[in-house]
Amino acid sequence: MNDVSLIAENARLKAQLAEIEAALAESREAQERLEKMVRQLQREKFAARSEKLSPDQFHLPLEELAIAEGMLAVAREKAEAALKGKTPGPEKPLRKRNRGHLPPHLPRIERVIEPKSTLCPCGCGEMTKIGEDISERLDIVPAQLRVLVTRRPRYACRHCSGTMAQAHAPEHVVPGGLPTEALIAQVIVSKFGDHLPLYRQADIYKRQGIQLDRGTLGNWVGRAAFHLKPVIEHMRQHLRSADRIFVDETRAPVLEPGNGATRSGYFWAVVSDDRGHAGTGPPIVVFHYAPGRGELHARTFLENYRGRYLQSDGYGVYGKLAEIDRPEGRWQLVHCWTHVRRRFVKRFESDASPIAEEMLRQIALLYRIEASVRGQAPEIRLAARRAHAAAIIEKLKPWLEAQLSKVSAKSQLATDIAYTLGLWTGLTRFLEDGRLELDTNPVENLIRPIALTRKNALFAGNDVGAENWAMLASLVATCKLNGVNPFNYIHQTLRVILDGHPRNQIEQLMPWTCDQASSLAA
Repeated sequence: MNDVSLIAENARLKAQLAEIEAALAESREAQERLEKMVRQLQREKFAARSEKLSPDQFHLPLEELAIAEGMLAVAREKAEAALKGKTPGPEKPLRKRNRGHLPPHLPRIERVIEPKSTLCPCGCGEMTKIGEDISERLDIVPAQLRVLVTRRPRYACRHCSGTMAQAHAPEHVVPGGLPTEALIAQVIVSKFGDHLPLYRQADIYKRQGIQLDRGTLGNWVGRAAFHLKPVIEHMRQHLRSADRIFVDETRAPVLEPGNGATRSGYFWAVVSDDRGHAGTGPPIVVFHYAPGRGELHARTFLENYRGRYLQSDGYGVYGKLAEIDRPEGRWQLVHCWTHVRRRFVKRFESDASPIAEEMLRQIALLYRIEASVRGQAPEIRLAARRAHAAAIIEKLKPWLEAQLSKVSAKSQLATDIAYTLGLWTGLTRFLEDGRLELDTNPVENLIRPIALTRKNALFAGNDVGAENWAMLASLVATCKLNGVNPFNYIHQTLRVILDGHPRNQIEQLMPWTCDQASSLAA
């Protein structure tokens, strides 16, 4: 090898080394950024109460962590490719997480990437296709607005004066207005299902050249709510006949008319969900708005409920409701083991309490028994509970009473034990009926999105707005519970109602009568 070749080879090696060092440095930097974010996230979750993120904010740093992980993955791939002396490319992807799992209803746009030449380099002629590699990636076409032009020709007889024929104009949600029922359904689902306030939606439409202020969007939603109100009232009638309901509440800031300040209203969620014991009743959630959290408000919206069991947390108002005489008999309270567990989790994390640790172990045994009969018939669930859970419950109460006598009466652990014993009748009622659950998770999971909407929208404009908010959120959430695409449901239901669907056949318009595939649920 001559000097020129050696110089060229040396330059090539130096360039390759520089490339490898740069790729490794980039990978190390990405790794350090990721580690820093993880440490920060740990501090925010496990630090003192005053420094923690609220549950509603916690998903934000998790999203940023996922973005950082993606950046690190690319940096590593480039570093590995540089070390192997290859250019990073897609010919052998390391992950195929979504392959074979993309829904079949999505349209497929195929493209074929042929090699530059299919001639054999040995001079044998054209090569023969012996197979192919196929990959599927999820693509998107941004939401496309279009204009529907409706023509209604008029016909007249040339021989008879005054005779004319023309199709009647279909009724619309906004007479003579711009939106179709599909557009209004999109606005409703975006606000009440995806927690996107109207002013943000207006900004999205503005980017496509459509000037719509949030007042206009709000007017459309209000008109749709008027037409959908009979559907939601019928849902409420179904819920009132349920033998067991879950109830929970959350704060809803409402604008005080006249002074621009906010005051606290409350959304109360009432849920019927029998899927845990293979019940045939449809899952339903109805949100109620009330300007306060007191007993009077709960009595008002629960007045016509005919159920026997009311499953809730330990909030005192529910205890007062159970003292009211009703034609159906007094409410039987069923309390929540999840709320109890949270208290002892805090004690174990803060104090490393062995009493809290043992309590958590016993609660875990109860949930293990529940998991083994989840979704089975009530009699099977009840038999398993009496065979296994009853013995745990029987020993747990005297054990808690003994521990309470040993710890300081002023300690938080004593407060937690007393709280648990105070709810003991409601906590153990699941041993009486296989339809009952150990916790209020079915309603808690549905009321959390209200908090997210509250963060995004800040407050409802007034009490009437909050009531409409509760009504439409009920419809969207019930669609999701039943595996129904809320956009398709609201779009189609509005059209059917406008076309004159008989009020006495409203049952046909319930979300659970919709036959859409659950894979399409938004």
